[in-house]
Amino acid sequence: MSTPIASLDTPAALVDVPRMQRNIQRMQQRMNSLGVRLRPHVKTSKCLPVIQAQIAAGASGVTVSTLKEAEHCFNQGISDVLYAVAIAPGKLSQALALRRAGCHLSVLTDSVQGAQAIVAFAKEHGERLRIWIEVDCDGHRSGLAAEDPALIDVARILIEGGLQLRGVMTHAGSSYELDNPEALQALAEQERALCVRAAQRIRDAGMACPDVSIGSTPTALSALNLDGVTEVRAGVYVFFDLVMHNIGVCQADELALSVLTTVIGHQQDKGWIITDAGWMAMSRDRGTQRQRHDFGYGQVCTETGEWIEGALVTGANQEHGIVTLGGADSADLATRFPIGSRLRILPNHACATGAQFPDYHALDADGAVHTWSRLHGW
Repeated sequence: MSTPIASLDTPAALVDVPRMQRNIQRMQQRMNSLGVRLRPHVKTSKCLPVIQAQIAAGASGVTVSTLKEAEHCFNQGISDVLYAVAIAPGKLSQALALRRAGCHLSVLTDSVQGAQAIVAFAKEHGERLRIWIEVDCDGHRSGLAAEDPALIDVARILIEGGLQLRGVMTHAGSSYELDNPEALQALAEQERALCVRAAQRIRDAGMACPDVSIGSTPTALSALNLDGVTEVRAGVYVFFDLVMHNIGVCQADELALSVLTTVIGHQQDKGWIITDAGWMAMSRDRGTQRQRHDFGYGQVCTETGEWIEGALVTGANQEHGIVTLGGADSADLATRFPIGSRLRILPNHACATGAQFPDYHALDADGAVHTWSRLHGW
């Protein structure tokens, strides 16, 4: 469906399709040059046209954060799916239904208890599930340390229980705390080396461990080599956002997601421009707050997308956004930003802002706008 941007109600999530396509090509070409598969994490977009563009560029399979995403992808003909969250026992029936429908779904565990629960379920249902073991490469969140004795125990439980150990995977989430190339390169190498080491320990114990999967957008774009790695998972690169901009892995003209908003009022004495994009549109994510540049709830641009230096959404209520101009002259706001005029806001975190909307309005190179539905729920 095509519609002119002027007719869109606000707030609306806009995707700059040419930017998105360049982002997709950039990551795919980098993975090709490093000799690994790219398995994009689709939790950023949760949107079929975006996923299809990634696969058309050369991606191999998808990574998902919910089983609903897995089902959606499978229903659209994408069968190689990694559910990259340690699976709760209560979700195993849902995973089994996907497997028996023909989906090549892999699930994840990072504990002896989790492995035992999966084995017991698989034996009960006569199914040979495909499993990954999560490795902790940076203390960011979850997973087993590469040298943890439990790593071998988990692998043995899975294999002796008749399951398919697909490999080991990790995610260098602490890359979001960095902002210089040298530190990012060092973390990318740590991510690679520890996950490869975990796989080698399993192999040295006499068990097969075919694949090594790593990935975050910052480390994927910073790694100097990926020896021993078979695939990379990255997600937010498809849109990028202000957090990625602060980290230093993208430029302002690569940010492909924005929120279209309407000016609905002013507080001249406070230097405020009031818009209809509050935290229900932008999300409450303040991911830039601890970075070198705090963008508040988002960077303000003109309706056509030009960055307005110093203009930020510095406050947000549920349906009201408060825009201030920083050190710039804030005189006569009503004339410069009249009620009914429109702005675009670049988000801190593309995943979180996208999640506020049921669909995207995708702007193509010719200026046409197409409505792309977005998946919700679990």
